[in-house]
Amino acid sequence: MIGRSKKETPAPGPVAPEEHPAAGKGRPTPKRREAEARNQRPLVPTDRKAAKREMRERRNEMYAKQQEAMRTGDERYLPVRDKGPVRRWVRDYVDSHFSPSEYFLPLAMASIVLLFFASMFPEVAVIGMIVMYVAFAISLAFAIGYAMIIRRKLRARFDEDQIPRFTGIYAFSRLFQPRFLRAPKPQVKRGEQPA
Repeated sequence: MIGRSKKETPAPGPVAPEEHPAAGKGRPTPKRREAEARNQRPLVPTDRKAAKREMRERRNEMYAKQQEAMRTGDERYLPVRDKGPVRRWVRDYVDSHFSPSEYFLPLAMASIVLLFFASMFPEVAVIGMIVMYVAFAISLAFAIGYAMIIRRKLRARFDEDQIPRFTGIYAFSRLFQPRFLRAPKPQVKRGEQPA
C-alpha cells in the first residue's frame, strides 16, 4: 500500500494462568422450563372455600388489630390517615384543649328533634333554629381559628416536609367531633400537655 508504513505488532505472549481460578456457583444453571414451572402459581386456588375462609380470617384479624389500635393509640395498626408523629401531636393537642365546636353536634340533634314539634310549639322551634345557627357560627369560627393556630404550631415544631397534606382539615374535623366519639380515642386528658 502506498503511503502507509507497516508497524509491526508484537506477538502476544503466553497467557499466565490465574493463581486463584474463579469459583463457580457449584450447581448447574436451571433450565428455563424448570424455573418457570417453579414460579408458576395458579390464578384461582384449588380449594376456593378454604382460600375464602383464610382471607376472611386474615381480614378479621387485621380489623381487630386496627380497632384495638383505635382504642390504645398503637401506631403500628392505625389507618394511614391517623399514622405518624404529626397526626398524633395534632390529636393530642386537640384532645387536651376545650372546644365549643364539639358540642355543636349534640345541639344540632336537639334542634332537629325540636323541629318535629314545630306545629305544636312554633315559638320553641324558631328559638331552637336560631340557637342552632348561632352555635354553628361560633363553632365554625372557633374551629377555623384553632386549625390555623395548630398549623402555625406544627410549622414551629416539625419540618414542612414532615407535615402531611390536609392536616388542618384533620384538626378541624376532630374539633367538631364530641370527645367520646373521637377515633382514635383521646390519649391525653384535658389540660394535659401533648408530648
